[in-house]
Amino acid sequence: MSEVRVVVVDDQALVRVGLCGIVATGDGLTVVGEAADGLAAVDVVTRLAPDVVLMDIRMPVLDGIEATRRITASTASRVLILTTFDLDEYVYGALRAGASGFLLKDAPPEDLHAAIRVIAAGDALLAPGVTRRLIATFAASSAASVDPVPVPLGSRPAPDALGGLTDRERQVLALVAEGLTNAEIGLRLHVTAGTAKTHVARLLHKLDARDRIQLVIIAHRAGLAP
Repeated sequence: MSEVRVVVVDDQALVRVGLCGIVATGDGLTVVGEAADGLAAVDVVTRLAPDVVLMDIRMPVLDGIEATRRITASTASRVLILTTFDLDEYVYGALRAGASGFLLKDAPPEDLHAAIRVIAAGDALLAPGVTRRLIATFAASSAASVDPVPVPLGSRPAPDALGGLTDRERQVLALVAEGLTNAEIGLRLHVTAGTAKTHVARLLHKLDARDRIQLVIIAHRAGLAP
């Protein structure tokens, strides 16, 4: 198992220390830095280039949403939002800022470890309480905004840009939008999980999407999702 390098960001010292300790107990997970506010987080991430950033939302100097926006726009690090607030507005803000995941702080340690690994592998993760309906609502509302999907989405493909996809890739994109894993997509299409993973990788490349969350948003905007 390759090492996953993590930076922990939280303005509460005890919470930050606790999170660092929890992360350190996960196999293959290493805390390489920490920060107490969003501005410091941007600096630490820029210097250390971690694989994953655990990001709090409500912080002084610079909040976690804006810090996430700056990090995803200028680095390859992926951000997992950790918060005690299970509110739609924070999910929307995190998605717009380019976060790859959203998890509540009351999640058990094993869920946090799994989430970090999922994010580091290039997939996206939402807390169980954050349903596909919420993603659909976000996608619909964002379609009318001036800056609907956060960078990096490259040229931000419009629905007609999906014309470059094969029929199979369209099928896979629709299944990603349903929230299916690679293994579940494989079962649905009667192919191996590895083949499904290859299709998803091609979608990420063709649509210039950072991760599966952005594929979900693109699918909803293109009318491919249920």
